[in-house]
Amino acid sequence: MTKQQFLIGAATAGGQVEGNNIHSDVYAQEYMKTGGYKEPSGDAADHYHTYREDIRMMHEAGLNAYRFSFEWARIEPEKGAFDEAEMNHYLDMIHACREYDIEPVVTLLHFVCPKWLISEGGWEADTTPAYFERYARYVAEHLKDEHVPYIVTINEANMGTLIAGYLEKIMKHTDGAGLQIGMDLEGMAAREELAKKENLEVFGVENAAVFTSPRTPHGDEIVCKAHQAAVRAIHEILPGTKCGLSLSVRDLQYTEKGKENADKDWEKDFLHYLPYMQEDDFFGVQTYTRAIFDENGEQDPAPGAEVTQMGYEYYPLCTEHVLRRVNESFKKDLLITENGIATDNDERRADYIRTAVEGLKRCKDDGIPIRGYMYWSMIDNWEWQSGYSMQFGVMSLDRETQAHTPKPSLAVLGGMRKLFEEE
Repeated sequence: MTKQQFLIGAATAGGQVEGNNIHSDVYAQEYMKTGGYKEPSGDAADHYHTYREDIRMMHEAGLNAYRFSFEWARIEPEKGAFDEAEMNHYLDMIHACREYDIEPVVTLLHFVCPKWLISEGGWEADTTPAYFERYARYVAEHLKDEHVPYIVTINEANMGTLIAGYLEKIMKHTDGAGLQIGMDLEGMAAREELAKKENLEVFGVENAAVFTSPRTPHGDEIVCKAHQAAVRAIHEILPGTKCGLSLSVRDLQYTEKGKENADKDWEKDFLHYLPYMQEDDFFGVQTYTRAIFDENGEQDPAPGAEVTQMGYEYYPLCTEHVLRRVNESFKKDLLITENGIATDNDERRADYIRTAVEGLKRCKDDGIPIRGYMYWSMIDNWEWQSGYSMQFGVMSLDRETQAHTPKPSLAVLGGMRKLFEEE
């Protein structure tokens, strides 16, 4: 990768596109009554088998980067037992990227973990950072000859605190007795007991601390320590590879009396993590929309505002705004590791991409060290609890035939490289 090459690519997560990650915690939860998933992932987009063809289509559309995840549950399906064949599978994905002049951006953990890790206490256990470091070292040793430019250690390290904050926000909608209006307390208690029973049967623990569980402050510290341990291991083994984490951050705006609430959110979602990023080489920005705060907290989108299938506001300028704010505190390389829109209107997707990337160009022209943009996502896929109902992809998925078909927006995405090659 030359210093002048700006990365324009797409992103995926193995848990959403590969299918049949049978040794993972998420795969187990997909089939639990209390797992929270609308439908199981099944074969997903079968990217485990179609990756070479998918990478070829990205290349033909003009993309020069692909962010994808190595799946810990495949590589270490049992505690301490690594699967060399699965590691070779991911090395072949890197080789396919090289074959098609695509720069691989690797993520070590994108939400999905080995089932055994949860049985060991998951993301609330003091043992987890050491387990994650061992996994990172194993992967790094196998990447010595691959010249991977960027490794994201942990995708959206703040996800557990975001979920905890979301649940807290819901609970604040209470009546005078302090109970959520319409809340079925008996039903909630029964579901909680069922969840404990299922967790014991599946994981051997009553409370399954998966990566996307609401996180305690201790759990948040565990995530941060795991990240730091992985960074040190990667720096030791792969001194030429840049590594960092990614966080989910929004463009936080506010009314005249809302600044204090917006600042609290920025502290929680970004500034809080800076002390753990001092050894990082880059930061992965994941942003999709804006949030507006007043003196009462976060507002809902304005009446009549365009919203995506996910329910949040269509606001592609979030990329530029968030980058500028992040750069005030973090002066190293920046990557947009996720940004996109769930919609069945591909013209609006193309418009979103154009506006977002043009904003990045303005940032780069102003000297902000932005190095690339990874659109989410490469293909319509299994969107976790939402199942297959969300259409983020610049490729479509026919679930009956497993055909992957480029949408016009894929070529629009690839065409954005010209903005940066004219310099």
